Amino acid sequence: MDQRVASLHESLTGRSQLRVPGWLPGGLSLLVISLILFASLSALFFNAQLASLTTTLFDPYLLRVLRFTLWQASLSTLLSVLLAIPVARALARRTTFRGRSVLLLLLGLPVATPVIVVIFGIVEIYGNNGTLNHLIRLFGFSFQVNLYGLTGILIAHLFFNMPLAVRMLLPAWNQIPDESWRLASQLGMKSGSLFKLIEWPVLRRVLPGSAGIIFLLCFASFAIVLVLGGGPRATTIEVAIYQALRFDFEPSKAALLALIQLVICTLTVALLHHWLRALPLSSGLATTSQNRPDLNQPGSRLIDFGIILVATTFVALPLLALLRAGLTGPVLSVISDQSLWSAALNSLMIAIAAAGIAFSLGMALLTTSRYLRFHRKQPNRSELLELSGSLTLVVPPMVIATGLFSLLLPFGFVFDWGLVLVAMINGLMVLPYVIRLVGPALLANGEHYHHLCSELGIRGWHQFKLIDWPIIRHPAAFSMGLCATLSFGDLGVVALFGTHDAMTLPLLLYHRIGAYQFEAASVTALILALLCLVVFRVIDLLIGGRRALH
Repeated sequence: MDQRVASLHESLTGRSQLRVPGWLPGGLSLLVISLILFASLSALFFNAQLASLTTTLFDPYLLRVLRFTLWQASLSTLLSVLLAIPVARALARRTTFRGRSVLLLLLGLPVATPVIVVIFGIVEIYGNNGTLNHLIRLFGFSFQVNLYGLTGILIAHLFFNMPLAVRMLLPAWNQIPDESWRLASQLGMKSGSLFKLIEWPVLRRVLPGSAGIIFLLCFASFAIVLVLGGGPRATTIEVAIYQALRFDFEPSKAALLALIQLVICTLTVALLHHWLRALPLSSGLATTSQNRPDLNQPGSRLIDFGIILVATTFVALPLLALLRAGLTGPVLSVISDQSLWSAALNSLMIAIAAAGIAFSLGMALLTTSRYLRFHRKQPNRSELLELSGSLTLVVPPMVIATGLFSLLLPFGFVFDWGLVLVAMINGLMVLPYVIRLVGPALLANGEHYHHLCSELGIRGWHQFKLIDWPIIRHPAAFSMGLCATLSFGDLGVVALFGTHDAMTLPLLLYHRIGAYQFEAASVTALILALLCLVVFRVIDLLIGGRRALH
């Protein structure tokens, strides 16, 4: 009997296995990330020819590129945040209407929808021959919307970032206690006074962080500007890097541009570090505003639902246009094209590899972060280790890609290893999603069960299997599905390393759009969107189990 008890205790505690130091997983993960970044940044400094820095910085073309990059990112951020505030407020006030969960799902789609797919839908609505211009001509007006240039870039950025800003701002209303609403009801406060005295003080605490994240996303935007920029007058730093490497073949110019981008992103993160530390995304399902006194004020319901309807229409129209164009296009000829499925297979391999890399690195960092926080009582080091997983906010993927491209180009096999490099860089790109989605559950689990595991001697694999995995399984499934989906539909890095022999589905779609094969491109875009959805659901189901379907 004693032997059986001892055997059971040994199986739970893992005493017979090699004990891994708590700092080792995160240390190895941090080492891998540091080596990749060091190799990339060293190559950039080596190729940038800093001796000619002054001459290059005052080059009229580069100054114009820098000004336009900052201008479009600032404008996009301003519009996204300003328009998100009334939408978030309307959703915070109206928490129980029918179809709200479907609406919130729709607002979450832009985050996981491939950029190149949405661009096609936007062209279908706002392009020269799009639905909007067709209606303008139908009503006899002489002007038309010119999509290509700053206008198109702003529309596309607004499509992606306005819903993201809504989901980042919604938690601000959840922080307002019910006592504030009851007091406001007793005082008979109107909607304007409520916003000024109760909502705005809470909202302004999260606005800088939300605006900072959106600014970084717009500043590092690549596919949107590449397709909708319309020429040299609307070129950003990332597009200029791509042109310098793939068309002008000037690695030194690309390296210098990448360093400029790195400096600006670093300064932005440094200035907004306090607000960027923790910005949760809301599901929008909280109901803490039910006691607010302006719910039934005259016209408030009409205004709220009008704002929600406009936001919903803006997000839904490109997706519906994509669906219509894809279903009416040459479906049979496109799906019988062997190159489509070859590109899809390459995209799938990149997606699975990138999600695996991101999850492995993220779990290693989080495991050591928990060890430092609860075993070593070093919360500051724990937080720094978690922040290291979000370095792609400071070092954009295109900067890493440019450095590795410059490093490997002299050896002659940069394109031979293109897909491997794309998977590795994409893994770093989506790593912050693993940290943000899995981290809170893992750390909360550590806080609840740390003492119990220590007393029972449960550690390592057995702790992960018995204690951690049941809790983090569903956020882990969601994060891996999201990481795979984002990598599957990414055009940024693969545009630099991709070739005709290493084609991905987003790159194939971009080539078809560039060759004016719009009918085939519409079907390709729809297939890409559907495959992204399938990849997400399959991974979510396989890892998360049956509950992932609910």
